[in-house]
This record gives sequence, C-alpha cells and structure tokens, in this order.
Amino acid sequence: MAKKNEISRRQFLNYTLMGTGGFMAAGMLMPMVRFAIDPILKTEAASDMVDIDMKVDDITTEPQMKKFKVHQVDGWYESDVEQAAFVFKNDKGDIVALSPVCKHLGCTVDWGTNPAYPDEFFCPCHAGRYYKDGVNVEGTPPLAPLDVYEMDIKDGKVFLGKPMPHPKA
Repeated sequence: MAKKNEISRRQFLNYTLMGTGGFMAAGMLMPMVRFAIDPILKTEAASDMVDIDMKVDDITTEPQMKKFKVHQVDGWYESDVEQAAFVFKNDKGDIVALSPVCKHLGCTVDWGTNPAYPDEFFCPCHAGRYYKDGVNVEGTPPLAPLDVYEMDIKDGKVFLGKPMPHPKA
C-alpha cells in the first residue's frame, strides 16, 4: 500500500499560525515601506516657477517690492500664500530677486527707509542692515545674507521659484 501524503494536526496548526503571523507582519511593514519609498516614486511638479506679473523691461536698478501668490499644499489643506521679493538689476545688468525676510528674526526688510543708510536694505526690528546685493552688513544683527529666489525669464516675463541661500552665505 502506498502511503498517503497526510499532515498531522500539529503541522496544520503550525502552518496556519505561520501564515497568519506572516500576513500580520506584512500588514505592519507595508506602511513603513510605503513611507520610505513614497518620496522616491512621487513625481515632482512640472514647474514650481510662478509668474510674478513683471516684465523684464519694467525692472530698474532700484529694488522694487513685488508681491505674488504661490499655491501651497499642506497635507490635505490647499491655499494660496502671498510672498514678496525685491526685484532689480545689479551693476552687471543681471536681474536679482531677493527675499525680504530678515535672517535675524524673520522680520520684513525694506529698501532705503533708513535715512542714515539710504542705499541699503533695513530691518526695523533690530536695526539689521544689508547691502544692495543682499549681503549682511558686518556688526549688525543678521548673521547671514538675504535669500535669493530661483529665477527664470520666459517671453520677457519674470518667473520666480523657491528662495535659496545666498551664494555668499
């Protein structure tokens, strides 16, 4: 007589418990794996550049404050956030866009409002000063230069991206 391929009760219980434990472990590990891999699989937006409604011909050597809106997604909440930039042409004729956020305490700087230093950015919170190129004046509260916006020019219009640390930082 040929022996049937039977499994004992003990083997059946062992296989069942191992299978159930494997499904439970997979259920716990999948969210962690997804969390680790999701940023890699997520596609970047086609363009983070925003049209600030400013033409290249309108830009002068005097810094002009330009406000614009950026669409922002925080989890499930979407909103349009107002941002600002000082846009001007430097001595070489290159267009520069500086963030108006002071690197000391986050106050908003302004151009030419301090009568003692008319050609500098001035922060009224703690008398912080920056040269026209955005570099902080030595001996004043800010310890770093103003951030510089990523910039692109298309069809004579200025597009700004995210603020990045100043190259002289």
